[in-house]
Amino acid sequence: MVELIALMGFDPPHQSDTRTVYVANRFPQHGHYVPQRFADNRIISSKYTIWNFIPKNLFEQFRRIANFYFLIIFLVQLMIDTPTSPVTSGLPLFFVITVTAIKQGYEDWLRHKADNEVNGAPVFVVRSGSLVQTRSKNIRVGDIVRVAKDETFPADLVLLSSDRSEGTCHITTASLDGETNLKTHYSVAETAVCQSVSRLEALQAVVECQQPEADLYRFVGRITVTHHGEEIVRPLGPENLLLRGARLKNTKEIFGVAVYTGMESKMALNYKCKSQKRSAVEKSMNTFLIIYLGILLFEAVLSTILKYAWQAEDKWDEPFYNHKTEQERNSSPILKFISDFLAFLVLYNFIIPISLYVTVEMQKFLGSFFIGWDLDLYHEESDQKAQVNTSDLNEELGQVEYVFTDKTGTLTENEMQFRECSINGTKYQEVNGKLVPEGLMDDMPDGSTPHLTGEELLFLKAVSLCHTVQISYDQPECLVGGGDPFSHANGFSTNHMEYYASSPDEKALVEATKRLGVAFTGSNGDTMEIKTFSKAEKYKLLHVLEFDANRRRMSVILQTPSGGKVLFTKGAESAILPFTTSGEIEKTRLHVDEFALKGLRTLVVACRHFSPEEYIDVDRHLNAARTALQQREERLQEAFSYIERDLQLLGATGVEDKLQDRVQETIEALRLAGIKVWVLTGDKHETAVSVSLSCGHFHRTMNILELLQQRSDNECAEQLRRLARRIKEDHVIQHGLVVDGASLSLALREHEKLFMEVCKNCSAVLCCRMAPLQKAKVVRLLKSSPEKPITLAIGDGANDVSMIQEAHVGIGIMGKEGRQAVRNSDYAIARFKFLAKLLLVHGHFYYIRIATLVQYFFYKNVCFITPQFLYQFFCLFSQQTLYDSVYLTLYNICFTSLPILVYSLFEQLVHPHVLQSKPVLYRDISKNSLLSFRTFLYWTLLGFCHAFVFFFGSYILMGEDTSLMGNGQMFGNWTFGTLVFTVMVITVTLKLALETHFWTWMNHFVTWGSIAFYFIFSLFYGGIIWPFLHTQDMYFVFVQLLSSGSAWFSIIIIIITCLFPDVVKKVFYRHLQPTTTQKSQSLPSSQAQTLSCVESLCCYQHGQSGCARLAHLLEQMTGQCQASANHCHTSSNGSRSWSDPENFSSDRSILTLSPIDGSQC
Repeated sequence: MVELIALMGFDPPHQSDTRTVYVANRFPQHGHYVPQRFADNRIISSKYTIWNFIPKNLFEQFRRIANFYFLIIFLVQLMIDTPTSPVTSGLPLFFVITVTAIKQGYEDWLRHKADNEVNGAPVFVVRSGSLVQTRSKNIRVGDIVRVAKDETFPADLVLLSSDRSEGTCHITTASLDGETNLKTHYSVAETAVCQSVSRLEALQAVVECQQPEADLYRFVGRITVTHHGEEIVRPLGPENLLLRGARLKNTKEIFGVAVYTGMESKMALNYKCKSQKRSAVEKSMNTFLIIYLGILLFEAVLSTILKYAWQAEDKWDEPFYNHKTEQERNSSPILKFISDFLAFLVLYNFIIPISLYVTVEMQKFLGSFFIGWDLDLYHEESDQKAQVNTSDLNEELGQVEYVFTDKTGTLTENEMQFRECSINGTKYQEVNGKLVPEGLMDDMPDGSTPHLTGEELLFLKAVSLCHTVQISYDQPECLVGGGDPFSHANGFSTNHMEYYASSPDEKALVEATKRLGVAFTGSNGDTMEIKTFSKAEKYKLLHVLEFDANRRRMSVILQTPSGGKVLFTKGAESAILPFTTSGEIEKTRLHVDEFALKGLRTLVVACRHFSPEEYIDVDRHLNAARTALQQREERLQEAFSYIERDLQLLGATGVEDKLQDRVQETIEALRLAGIKVWVLTGDKHETAVSVSLSCGHFHRTMNILELLQQRSDNECAEQLRRLARRIKEDHVIQHGLVVDGASLSLALREHEKLFMEVCKNCSAVLCCRMAPLQKAKVVRLLKSSPEKPITLAIGDGANDVSMIQEAHVGIGIMGKEGRQAVRNSDYAIARFKFLAKLLLVHGHFYYIRIATLVQYFFYKNVCFITPQFLYQFFCLFSQQTLYDSVYLTLYNICFTSLPILVYSLFEQLVHPHVLQSKPVLYRDISKNSLLSFRTFLYWTLLGFCHAFVFFFGSYILMGEDTSLMGNGQMFGNWTFGTLVFTVMVITVTLKLALETHFWTWMNHFVTWGSIAFYFIFSLFYGGIIWPFLHTQDMYFVFVQLLSSGSAWFSIIIIIITCLFPDVVKKVFYRHLQPTTTQKSQSLPSSQAQTLSCVESLCCYQHGQSGCARLAHLLEQMTGQCQASANHCHTSSNGSRSWSDPENFSSDRSILTLSPIDGSQC
């Protein structure tokens, strides 16, 4: 058998690398056969299961430095006698771990839910002689699966048969490689006849194929069919394999045997393993925590050393009021030192803010809802809103430096539209289904038959016949039965036809000729039929000269109804015009250039009429080349070149690949924001370049460099060096780079640095013919470059999943290519245009909020714990606490937690409209600038300065004379600690108020409410004797403190001393060295937006009348908001419209509708 395979030119795969699949799981009955174990058909994109959730989640959480540190502190408090209770560390730690686990569990539950939808989809499988409905996850390797028209394949199937007698079917692989063209797949002749369940049940066949691999375009196998006791072996290749995720088109049903299932299918193998993505802010947080851990260890070691230095004197080692026990005298000095060190560690441990993590988690989780609620990110046509799959990366949206985008379905709608054509040197446009010369109006009455000249008719016939289009009919019963295969043309209108083409261009052109009066109505075998104004004409298809990337054209040779032989050819102008000898060549060349400048995809059409003798010669050349055993491809190229010459130019076409709405503006906005855009597509080079030009990714003035069809390492290296030289020589001009998948593989293998150098000097990069894993490889290459830029990948198909998972931020488009990209992304939006607001507004807001949150948390904890450290110098380092243990526990949980949480949810440095209209503001926050070491140092030093003022300000007040009451009653250490704590709570809260630019009622409530709550709680806590507390240190302390006028005076003086320099610094910097963002804050409201903020609210809700009433009322009260009824219009049907849409983008975000911007109102 192996010899037979070798003779057929098929190289059987190595035995150890193969799998054997018995069709219908009909295993051999003789011998001791042990079935191979294969993966089930479940797709898994979730991280956790119900069994591993707790251990895995705890492991991930305790990898965080702060969580692990607090666990250690908690265990230390349990084991040794420490100044504070274990509850002070254990309770916040338990709260943080629980909240985080609930959030992550909820997000993973959503992934499980999406997986269950896919895995529970109904499918039909042949079992026990009948067609059985089951769920997708129950498909096993070897099962025969039935797939109907427009359904997706639930596993990788080898095609056995279809409803066509020849066993072929048409599929689209748009969700896999981005190509929307129809591909034809084949079954072997021996199984193609098995078109019924009974015949499939009787089929005895074995498939041997390679083990699963990720390459979508490679499949090596063989099928052995036992027929009447004889084994027939046939080779299997990629054309026999139907991939999971592809969709069946133009075929009623097929049967296939599952060879790769679940996570072993090629689609799943092209997914990257789901790794835990961590944002740049989280990495900065960990760095800052390590620095603070160093500060903590330094303070603890210093305090321990100073304690023993102080106790070197006998009078301080064992004072008269504190005699040591015998055990204490005999204990080891080393153990005592360690015990004291750990005690100081516990005393100062609050400098590490454990509540930082839970606040960040809550901010991310709650803040992510704003994306879903933003009506500007809602797509009405498809009824889809933006979706957040993971909230851990919100702030990363504000740090993106590179965007990697798919083309098909992401930048384009995947809809081609015929726009213009040139026939015999005259430009035409389609007007109301009629061909009208440019500049003339369509003056013919509707319904009349247009008169076409001979040249126009020949051109339309050439376009309607030179293609590989398939037809599907809405009424397939018309095709049932014998008779004329074209009987449908008489049975009903050709409007019921649906075209399926090998390229979207072909489909658009054939549909256009149909509207213009020359309709392609079908082909049967070697006969093609067109209807010219309802008059049927049949052409015999003699030869098809297939398209290839080198020739860049395709041709057909036909026999006309009159018996003549004609060649029609179409292709790129550079592939056709050099071979034309007649026709309006120069005029057509000018028209093609005009079409291209408009961003249209151009094709040139030509013909050649053969005499009988010429055709015999042509036929002989073609047959000789096609039957050659040696160098067949080269001989075919020679034959094609021999035939496609002496052409008569007919004209050219201009087709528009319909871009998604506002793609060009979005790419331009990203570019102004300092973000580089790379387009990664599986599409052809010409198509990709054309779309890049039309969407503004490539500019017409840009110098386009090409790295294409490189065949060796040396050739690739030489070309890269040439490109690098060109860039240096033309450094003034902007450059764009086009690279294909094969050349990219060579470039990344040996010349990665050289390739990256060329890419970084190019304004735009286009990678075409990319396999899914190549897309991920390019993203990884940029991620791992020395600059470590933040990357974002956006796509809509399964072929984009790898790069979506590889990039720092992955965004799925809810398009027409399935939900795989959406399910595996971090965020999902309905259209590419929404990316601008997602990054420039939401990303900007999320980043400034969380950056301030992180810095503020470290600041307030330095303020909190530094007085505790300074206090030790005044209590002989006896580890006496300055604050009561209840205050220690509640400082971060209650007294100072809510203002920063609300700030981090609602803060807006600049109005959203300004951020969208000025993308350059995005550069102000790039490269993690708000969390730079300089900013971190400023906040840390500010915390130490304020802490010194709190402590020594209070000490100056009480150090000399503690009798601050009118009756001479003295204050003690708890009063001193409470005074420091009171000043601290008020100061850190007011400091945040100074940082707040955007005040809502909620900010006011939590800011002033937190201070009020502290006072009320302290009065309540110190005013009652609590029976469950073993000490009552704070009884009546707070009441006494507040009854002293001196204490009130000192509180006010200390707060002013702390905050006044900060106010002066802000004013000074804002006037002398304002940033771009600060300049935008001070824009007049008329420049920021056409309508005032009040008007934008009421126009949205009530129209003109409400707008006028509310604005007039506010104008009377404040004199600030000038409302004009002219701004707001209400149309006759009550809908809203804006007077000047150019100046005001209709931002309907909940962020801007909820509160009123204080800077403008």
